Amino acid sequence: MSAFFLSLVGIVGLFAVRGWEIRHERVVAPRLRARVEGWALHFKELMNALEKDAEKLPPELLHLSRIVIHRIALALAALMRFLERKAHDLADLVSHKHGFRRRAPRSEFLNKMMEHKNGEGESDAERRPSEPDIRI
Repeated sequence: MSAFFLSLVGIVGLFAVRGWEIRHERVVAPRLRARVEGWALHFKELMNALEKDAEKLPPELLHLSRIVIHRIALALAALMRFLERKAHDLADLVSHKHGFRRRAPRSEFLNKMMEHKNGEGESDAERRPSEPDIRI
């Protein structure tokens, strides 16, 4: 998802730069733009050649390659899941809250608030209002 949003921001940024260029009748980094355009045209030629070569391959080989790519993707997903678990285990190991035990607060204010919350400062009659005695 982050790659999508990063790409989206990049595309919006390119449109913003192009709009600025049109308004100001200037070209930003003309040498860099010419070099990148050359790379893009070369990449396009490579993709066209790859497409023509792929048409010559037998369908069984294409099917086999899809299966292999699918299995590689599943193996990488399993590896990422394993690494995620190990990262959480490592974080728990180095965390100072690994063996967290609740202690009484040091602050007098917080002690009073806990007493009030637990109702230690009130009598039982004040804490639980009496219910009417209804017998049928």
